[in-house]
Amino acid sequence: MSLFDALEGRLGSGDGPVAFGGSLGPGELLEAYRRGLFPLPAGDVYASAYNEAVYGDAVEAGEVALLPGGVDPYALAWWSPDPRPVIAPDGVRLGSGLARRLRNRSTWWTSADRAFRQVLAACAEGRQPPWLNGELAEALTRLHELGAAHSGEVWEGEELVGGVFGVAVGPVLSLDSMFRRRPDAARVAVADLGARFGAAGGRLLDAQWDGPHVRSLGAEPMARSRYLAELSGEGPGGGAGGVGALDGRPLPAARLGRAGSSG
Repeated sequence: MSLFDALEGRLGSGDGPVAFGGSLGPGELLEAYRRGLFPLPAGDVYASAYNEAVYGDAVEAGEVALLPGGVDPYALAWWSPDPRPVIAPDGVRLGSGLARRLRNRSTWWTSADRAFRQVLAACAEGRQPPWLNGELAEALTRLHELGAAHSGEVWEGEELVGGVFGVAVGPVLSLDSMFRRRPDAARVAVADLGARFGAAGGRLLDAQWDGPHVRSLGAEPMARSRYLAELSGEGPGGGAGGVGALDGRPLPAARLGRAGSSG
């Protein structure tokens, strides 16, 4: 029996957490992504207390599920936004200026799954709230070792200057976080990882949280019901299988500019 079976048919309105509690083992984490959920651990005891203060009544009323596991259930929230911001793998917007810079004078190069731990560490660095804790990073690293979590990297020489990571479920790659140490390097990382995922048979990039930044990348809202159908392979385009291994080879970032990303 799955930890998340209690959520069947009760995902709520999509503008708040759907559950608290549970655990962050790699098996539980992958099952969550398969159901369209992603975790948001509380950064400290104060954030946990805030969760209880704001959502405790909804939990008591049965509107938000309380999952077994964990000493403090409010230290781990599970979200399933509705609608969900999604991007076609070849639809990441670079903008004409960035595309031109990549074509004409960029020495950046890209890779996939070359520096997963480094990307995780960079994404966690200085973030508030500090949701990417050690337990979650360990579970994500295990999923990476199993081939379910991926990273995209942008390099300047041998320096990692941008990156993104996420979890793949069938034809969907759910992007968790990105970072940049040079202007636009995170955007290039998303475009590159999207291109590699699309070439492997992927159909959708999930940006998780809607907002101006992900809209600038090309994200458009998709109803959660359709998003869940895409996860299960029931959406337009076919089954959940058919996604092969990502090509992780070093490639010039200039090729992304030549691809003519718009925006």
